[in-house]
Amino acid sequence: MTTNTQITEDRILILDFGSQYTQLIARRVREAGVYSEIVPHGTSVEEMLERKPAAIILSGGPSSVYAEGAPRLDPALLEAGVPVLGLCYGFQSMAAAAGGTVSPTGVREYGATRLEALDASSELLSGQDVDQNVWMSHGDSVTEAPAGFEVLATTDGAPVAAFV
Repeated sequence: MTTNTQITEDRILILDFGSQYTQLIARRVREAGVYSEIVPHGTSVEEMLERKPAAIILSGGPSSVYAEGAPRLDPALLEAGVPVLGLCYGFQSMAAAAGGTVSPTGVREYGATRLEALDASSELLSGQDVDQNVWMSHGDSVTEAPAGFEVLATTDGAPVAAFV
């Protein structure tokens, strides 16, 4: 694997919801030549914005967004003007914070899963295969995207696998 040793001045924050992959996410961002910092899920939006991130990645985690005591995403983060990418639990917390629906589907996806792109021309999926294998590890799914968001991809167990 080729590693970019030139780190830019940009900063990506990774909001850690307890994923076993948070450190790997940070490493991959750094390998792409962008500085990254991991911050705990309780970090306030104001504190994150003070760090002047170019973008924020929301990690996965073991919780269900609808469970009592589960970490919550402050909806103000989604209105702060900074790009946000949600992965797994982070994606589900983003959907819930924006008014979407997250539900237990009764279908657990774990491992390689076939993703069907509904809009491969979107900025998020541009240049990727329309249908591709992705890694899924969840028992809950976003079943309805928030109002005003476009569904970009789906899997058998996740009616809303990606949205913008």
